[in-house]
Amino acid sequence: MGKSDEVLAESDHIRAVTISREYGSGGGEIAARLAQVLAWRLVDHEAVVQVARELGISVTDAEAQDEHMDSLGIRLLNGLSLIQPPMSSAIPFVSLPDAQMYHEALRSVILQALSDDQVVIVGRGSQMLLQQRRDILHIRVVAPLESRIAYVMQRERLSRENAQARLHYKDNGRDRYLHMQYHQHPPDPLLYDLVINTAILSLDDSVELIRTALAQKKRHLRVPSANLGPGAGLPPYPGRSEDFTVPPDPAK
Repeated sequence: MGKSDEVLAESDHIRAVTISREYGSGGGEIAARLAQVLAWRLVDHEAVVQVARELGISVTDAEAQDEHMDSLGIRLLNGLSLIQPPMSSAIPFVSLPDAQMYHEALRSVILQALSDDQVVIVGRGSQMLLQQRRDILHIRVVAPLESRIAYVMQRERLSRENAQARLHYKDNGRDRYLHMQYHQHPPDPLLYDLVINTAILSLDDSVELIRTALAQKKRHLRVPSANLGPGAGLPPYPGRSEDFTVPPDPAK
């Protein structure tokens, strides 16, 4: 679906906020606080629980797939299931989902939540799943590496080495997931309406900034896309475009 085919809002209300976040940037905490302030439903780990229920697997197995594409554990277990001899009927065997099966179940859970309530959705590729919806606000939360390491050390009581390793693992998994499913990468700023650096703004300040962005985006829901953008309502520069000449390239 191209930009010209975007789905316009069916009402004058924002239906959801998606929160993409670098691990350790405080994005999950911002999402929780935002949902509480707005009295909206928070869709975070509960999505994993619902997917596990839909697929008939344990929450632990669902977590192994969550925001990761083709994780090593799933590949190994799926591979073993092909070479192990049939197990005794006394021991039930639960087939683990492949990545696409998990993705489809997750997509269904997110769309159902969106149809039921106004929601704050944390990660799960929601910035791409809902990309064409005008009534969704997309947020990216980032912070410098050192700030994120300090956050994970403090919140998860990890050593610096383990905190850095966890950051690397989580960020890489999320990047792979978005790339494999949507051929995009989370750091691309054009996927978002607003990018927030929590090294500059506190978590509460970030919540207030998102609330301001919500109000502003709501004002433009019924405005055609052709009337939006940095040039909307601005007159042309004085003079004629033909007055500009490209200077010669000194390397040629």
